[in-house]
Amino acid sequence: MLEVDQVTKAYPSPTGPVPVLLSIDLRLAPGERATVMGPSGSGKSTLLAILGALDEPTSGRVRLDGIDPFAGTPAERAAFRNRRIGFVFQEHHLLDGCTALDNVVLPALASGRVSAAVEERGRALLDRVGLSARAGHFPGELSGGERQRVAVARALLLEPRLLLADEPTGQLDAHAAGAIADLLVELAAEVNGMLVVVTHADAIAARVGGIRRLVEGRLVEERGK
Repeated sequence: MLEVDQVTKAYPSPTGPVPVLLSIDLRLAPGERATVMGPSGSGKSTLLAILGALDEPTSGRVRLDGIDPFAGTPAERAAFRNRRIGFVFQEHHLLDGCTALDNVVLPALASGRVSAAVEERGRALLDRVGLSARAGHFPGELSGGERQRVAVARALLLEPRLLLADEPTGQLDAHAAGAIADLLVELAAEVNGMLVVVTHADAIAARVGGIRRLVEGRLVEERGK
């Protein structure tokens, strides 16, 4: 379960702290998903970074399956992220010199090696996202939608408990964007994971569901959405 309690975030400035997030509460059980919407600069990416243990809150608490990632050392936090959290960003962040399959299995390198079982799962995920025939291709040989599908497969390699997607369809056309959104929902459900998607697009939010909006630093749930 994801538990976010009274999380705030403020950044220092010459005139004093600048608040971005105010008293954020969020609960997601395994299999649940949420969409976070709001204008540019409202704190959506900041919230996602905190949920993903990339950025520490100024105050409040985040727990995933009862564990507070900010209570450990930086090395422990990195291991927590690698094993329990998957990330998909607007920029796919694939390594140009690695094939699609190599990019998918990259998260396993944190443990020191890529086993045959991990490679098999990587191939299975590429097949699942419709790219089995492109496993040996490099990112420069793939379309934008294909690169993003590789990024989705990579994020799911270690079956994360929490999948976070920050504007994952922002650079895609409507058809490719809808396919990526459906893929995120479908694949997260298959591992009974929790999914949080940040987006500006109403069509993507409708596909993911669980819509919340950041309004003046506060997270407001849209009932019935």
